[in-house]
Amino acid sequence: MKITILKEKLKTGINIVERAVSKSLGLPILNNILIAAEKNFLNLIATDLEMGIKWQSLAKTEEIGRIAVPSRVLSSFVNFLPDKPIILETKQTSLKVICGNYQTLIKGFNPEEFPLLPVISAEEKISVQSNVFCQGLGMVNNIASYSSTKPEISGIYFLFQKNLITLVATDSFRLGEKKIYLSPGAVNLSKDYSFILPQRTAKEIINIFGEKQGEKQREKQREKQEGLSIVFSPNQVLFESPSAQTAAAFPQTPQTQIVSRLIEGDYPAYQEIIPKKYNVRLFFQKKEMINQIKLASLFSGKNNEVKIKIDSSKNRLEVFSQSPETGEHYGFLPVKIEGSFKEISFNYRFLLDGLLSLASSSLEKEDEAVLELSGPEKPGILRAKGDDKYLYLAMPIKS
Repeated sequence: MKITILKEKLKTGINIVERAVSKSLGLPILNNILIAAEKNFLNLIATDLEMGIKWQSLAKTEEIGRIAVPSRVLSSFVNFLPDKPIILETKQTSLKVICGNYQTLIKGFNPEEFPLLPVISAEEKISVQSNVFCQGLGMVNNIASYSSTKPEISGIYFLFQKNLITLVATDSFRLGEKKIYLSPGAVNLSKDYSFILPQRTAKEIINIFGEKQGEKQREKQREKQEGLSIVFSPNQVLFESPSAQTAAAFPQTPQTQIVSRLIEGDYPAYQEIIPKKYNVRLFFQKKEMINQIKLASLFSGKNNEVKIKIDSSKNRLEVFSQSPETGEHYGFLPVKIEGSFKEISFNYRFLLDGLLSLASSSLEKEDEAVLELSGPEKPGILRAKGDDKYLYLAMPIKS
């Protein structure tokens, strides 16, 4: 193998694929990145057997070949190299790296020992706007929690229907549901698809495909409904993004691919726990509510409890917390009240996470939020005012 590539390109690729590198002691080959030189392309691959990432870029290939190289050594070494073209050349089971006045030999491994990534047929797939999709996924991903007894809630539930993607996550104490509406005709699937994606894979999808962009780039991407392809298969799923660098000459060549196993089992019938009616709706400014909950959290005690009381006569919501160790806090904020209700207690962390999800999303332009309550021992629902695309449910602390 002998191939030449720019330092910044190689560094970018390594930073992407090393997210899938395993720290397995039983299978040391998984601690490596597979480097493969093909005609016109350099491929980098890493996997932990549950998730695999492949990145490729145009490069000057003189001789094709492959080698597996320790990820930690390769990543650290490349970071120190100057911003010049890098020559990668195999010498038996070692990788020779030449860059400017640097010349290094890194001991590698037989590439035949490196596991192959699954090949997924592209018969059924959709394309979505990557920043919109990743932003929506980010609104639910942190809610999921590992469970050995209920592995289904360890991941994110995906449901693909005509022009609609629904993302759901829960840890049994709270739940988030995000709906992403697509342009008419954007989805051309033969049937509805659903699966449960491991939380770690979802996190890396956000990190890799949801990078922050400048406003001009974001506006350009909004003009297109494409940017991220999702390819379906019975036991695995593939996420891939096209390469702007190779789009003209190699339109079928993606730059980054993430392939992941799926969590087996049926996702809980979460719709059954969402209240169908409410006794009161509270309309308030998100920022004010967030500040009140943050202040109350300092005095919430060991069980993180904050009490919310409704004063209809003064059109305000009162927030109260107390702790034998730190003292007590009382605050209030103006609200618009529809209906009647007295008080309810929440774990402040659960309530705050929902408020922050609404506040941090640039998709939710409305600064006013709604809290729907149907009883002191029934879940509360947070939404953005006038928006049905995101729902956050939090279970109360029972008295």
